[in-house]
Amino acid sequence: MRTRTLGRGAPVAELGFGAGGIGNLYTPVRDDEAYDALDAAWDAGIRYFDTAPHYGIGLSERRVGEYLRTRTTTSYTLSTKVGRLLEPSGTGGDDLAHGFAVPATHRRVWDFSASGVRRSIEESLGRLGLDHIDVAYLHDPDDHAEQAFHEAYPELERMRAEGLVDAIGAGMNQAAMLTRFVRDTDVDVVLCAGRYTLLDQRALKSLLPAATERGVSVVIGGVFNSGLLADPRQGATFDYSLASPGAVSRALKWKALAERHGTTLRAVALAFPTGHPAVTSVLVGTRSVAEVADTVRQFTTPVPAALWQEARERNLLAADVPTPEREQPA
Repeated sequence: MRTRTLGRGAPVAELGFGAGGIGNLYTPVRDDEAYDALDAAWDAGIRYFDTAPHYGIGLSERRVGEYLRTRTTTSYTLSTKVGRLLEPSGTGGDDLAHGFAVPATHRRVWDFSASGVRRSIEESLGRLGLDHIDVAYLHDPDDHAEQAFHEAYPELERMRAEGLVDAIGAGMNQAAMLTRFVRDTDVDVVLCAGRYTLLDQRALKSLLPAATERGVSVVIGGVFNSGLLADPRQGATFDYSLASPGAVSRALKWKALAERHGTTLRAVALAFPTGHPAVTSVLVGTRSVAEVADTVRQFTTPVPAALWQEARERNLLAADVPTPEREQPA
């Protein structure tokens, strides 16, 4: 895997480890399974690990931190997120309503105030058991734009100046507000999930050109659009909802194209974002040794240049969409 620079100097492999899965996303993962998955990722050359308080009400951070404490701090890049504080709930039950198979010991409280951001970082450091975070993202500030821009972002900027974090940015499932962050602030990196995939290239309109112009790194998540591009079929999910017949049909066309060229849809979906020069890393959620091995195998499988050409001919990609074998048009 090639290494690129995230933010203002952190080296990362093009493939990153998304740690939502080892926060017991949907189903439980044992501690030993989580650590084995992290170890497999490390052995494969992955050095970028992304977590958040939201993932398993802190479980993901605790597991990632326990693993990374066995490594030197200069040998990896770690990102976590701010915007949701964890408050004790005492209500019992589980957290499956939020997607995580963990006891509901805490509740999430939205907080993009300056004090909330600083408290969030301090509490994340406690769960991680580390004394430093490389990248801090504002996490899903969609409904909190004004507070995020006027309180949370300036506080992250102060924390970067103080050396508490190295790089700052925002992570969202949309491109429009991320474009505003790129244009109107001094972020180092943005994490864009689901908006630059084989089925959805909204990030190409404004976000990626703005990031290129401003020298801001872009991390792409959600390359499978929550499942459809991993296993296209009726009943699959697209952006966490039931995929429409049209989306399923288009995904199946991509699958057939991949197979004609001797590769897999997953390999094509993973390779696609790396064709844009603003994209630093592709973040994929994995929760087991087998999933890590499969993801790395798919990511490192070359995609024939002829596939991208045929995709354009069949109107699966517009002519101006860059691909790994084709440079971004001037």
